[in-house]
Amino acid sequence: MARIPESELILNADGSIYHLNLLPEQISDTIITVGDQDRVNRVSRHFDSIEVQVAKREFVTHTGYYKGKRISVVSTGIGTDNIDIVMNELDALVNIDFVSREALEPEDRISLKIVRIGTSGALQQDVPLGSHLATEYALGLDTLMQFYPLMETGYETEIAVNVQLALGIGFLPYCAKGSDILREQIGFDMIHGNTFTCPGFYAPQGRLLRLQPKIEDVIQKLSNFRFENVQFTNFEMETAGIYSLGRLLGHEVLSLNAIVANRITHEFTPDADQVIDDLILKVLDRI
Repeated sequence: MARIPESELILNADGSIYHLNLLPEQISDTIITVGDQDRVNRVSRHFDSIEVQVAKREFVTHTGYYKGKRISVVSTGIGTDNIDIVMNELDALVNIDFVSREALEPEDRISLKIVRIGTSGALQQDVPLGSHLATEYALGLDTLMQFYPLMETGYETEIAVNVQLALGIGFLPYCAKGSDILREQIGFDMIHGNTFTCPGFYAPQGRLLRLQPKIEDVIQKLSNFRFENVQFTNFEMETAGIYSLGRLLGHEVLSLNAIVANRITHEFTPDADQVIDDLILKVLDRI
């Protein structure tokens, strides 16, 4: 394997990976990701013990034990630009030798289990507030996969093409499916849906404050989309990046969504914290 230069694999003075500030021994092969750094403690407070607490910028990591299982929880911040950093650096921690700066041979590589716990807004009237949703397909309306050689199935490409036509946008979105294994293991009793990943919170999700969204009636267009048996149940800002990079890097990935808003009925749940906490405990008991 070729040596990876210092400018590409950037390490801190203590040998930790640049943004996450972690050493390889400080993470588990089972990882929960959350967007909000304050949510890391909401997960790790259930641990029996915590052995690692590291924070740098919006990236906070706690590694510890829950009922005898070693788990890491990592905050990603918001958006697929941050997901690009987190997924690549988590992979580097387990699949690159930091001393030789060489990637491990294929037979030695580790496949991580990565489960996202996030909040999301529903795009269908029948997705109830307070429910938990496991994402099957994620459709990226951002441009992250313009820079990676994602191999989509023919079915995924068809979904993406039809979304492009439905929205009348000038670029082709990308689409990727999450782990069937993790979805059945952890999300078996949750709503199984499909998720739009948006590159912003306001106009990309059809919110109007002082600026008019360029795509008219985007909420209705997203809600009304149908292709064969596919409709989209919710949207957020990270899942498509996680699913695509997970596929490219060889990791098992799943996104779980606490539904705290319904954009069709214009409702927001008054007990969002409880909905999230219930999802956290489900994941910890099943991961």
